[in-house]
Amino acid sequence: MKILTATEMQAVDQWTAAEFGVSLDRLMEAAGGAVGQFCLRQYPAAMRVVALCGRGNNGGDGFVAARVLAQAGRSVRVVLLGRADEVKGEAAPALKRLREEFSSVAVDEVVDEAGLAACSGAVNEAELLLDAVVGTGFKPPLRGLAALLREMVEKLATPVVAVDLPSGWDANSMAQTAEGAFRADAVVTFTAPKIAHVFGHLTRNERTGGVFGPVVVAGIGSPEDAVVSASGFTWAGSSKSVAERPRDVNSNKGRFGHVLVVGGSYGKAGAPAMASLACLRSGAGLVTAAVPKSILDTVTRIAPELMMVPLAEGTKGAVSFKNLDGAKLDALVTKISVVAVGPGLSTEGDAPAFARQIVEKTMVPVVIDADALNAFEGKTDLLNGEGRVMVLTPHPGEMARLAGMTVKEVEADRVGLARRFATKHKLTLVLKGWRTLIAHPDGSIAVNTSGNPAMAKGGSGDILTGIVAAMLAQFPGDVARAVEAAVYLHGLAADFAAHAMDEHTVLATDTVTHLSDAFRYRLTDADGLVWICGLRGR
Repeated sequence: MKILTATEMQAVDQWTAAEFGVSLDRLMEAAGGAVGQFCLRQYPAAMRVVALCGRGNNGGDGFVAARVLAQAGRSVRVVLLGRADEVKGEAAPALKRLREEFSSVAVDEVVDEAGLAACSGAVNEAELLLDAVVGTGFKPPLRGLAALLREMVEKLATPVVAVDLPSGWDANSMAQTAEGAFRADAVVTFTAPKIAHVFGHLTRNERTGGVFGPVVVAGIGSPEDAVVSASGFTWAGSSKSVAERPRDVNSNKGRFGHVLVVGGSYGKAGAPAMASLACLRSGAGLVTAAVPKSILDTVTRIAPELMMVPLAEGTKGAVSFKNLDGAKLDALVTKISVVAVGPGLSTEGDAPAFARQIVEKTMVPVVIDADALNAFEGKTDLLNGEGRVMVLTPHPGEMARLAGMTVKEVEADRVGLARRFATKHKLTLVLKGWRTLIAHPDGSIAVNTSGNPAMAKGGSGDILTGIVAAMLAQFPGDVARAVEAAVYLHGLAADFAAHAMDEHTVLATDTVTHLSDAFRYRLTDADGLVWICGLRGR
């Protein structure tokens, strides 16, 4: 699914009307209808609804949604910021139809502060609010009556469904928050997500145990050919479909790859154990863990299905360079589909050089994480994915060390840095953090929208390494989607874990427990809405 700018979205609507014969009023009917149906399904007990509408097309979507809700038996009131004769474009006939078909729907025309105050009682008593004040084409900040209405809504606990975007949010913003914008419990947008939908924290999560509220995309009739994006951004969740294909009934373990997890050191047995467990749970046919001999028994206990290879170690419990003597490396990687190197590896002794040699001397797909990433600090010229599959999964601190900059500088230019690094080194870079980025060698970037603060615990990165390796082993011919699906599944499993427990109590291994929920979950609901954020039915 492509991610659009505000200008690109406007072009899609215009092109749909001009080239495909789908009029703008039909698009508005579809958009407002989708909002109305979403409200009925998501908030079935909300009988008193107030639609907060502006005079433009966003308000028009709100008028249509109000009509759908009134037709379903809800008590609906419209608060219009301005006079009815000032309503513009396709919104004008939408308002006219609402008034003609449902005279019971009061439309309050608010032209000053006194008029807004007169509506406060209805707003306060509402069981659901629709925010249809301004949409994608708006340039912040909110002013005048819109700003005052936002302050009124901010004081209430009433759920708010934003039409297209929370009013006051810049559709082109990559910021996590937007000061002065309406709050939202859910967002319904149309055709394709805009940049703010995937980068912003649009829906609050105070009452959901860490799982964010819904952000959904409704198709409204725009053909795929009309959706054109120049940004190179796509939504990572679209790639989850590769994990939804049923396996052939005549399957065997050899068809789903053999992953070698290389890592561990004295005191760090948990990291390779967790990576191996996640790899097993994510569908790899075979998983072998190669770890220092002193922690072999500890790692073995993670799962009886795991195979083990003991590695020679140095005096500080880190892997020894002796493991690469003679034909030992060839023996280690024979019949291996993917190598995942780094979890718990340590930076002591021979470990950094060992990691670099593993990457250099093996041509099978490789996932590089944790201390194996640190082994390339100041030596990134050795990272070359040309002619092979190479995936790096750094957090901002590891990325800073690789790029020779500060974490603050990394966070200030996540997109640009990820794109430059991936294209220069011809590899796939998974830059973790708020809205993890998956940057590909061709410069395209997928943005992940799953996950929550419960993942901010030790071990989360090791789990991701295992999932990425497993997906690469199963889908070697579809590298980009395999990695994107892995990142999305990891966050989605964490969303299930946070909902079942609480964001404070979730452990990294709890996400592995909920991987089956993530694999079974479908992102499109019964109404055809695509959930790019939040868990359906929660």
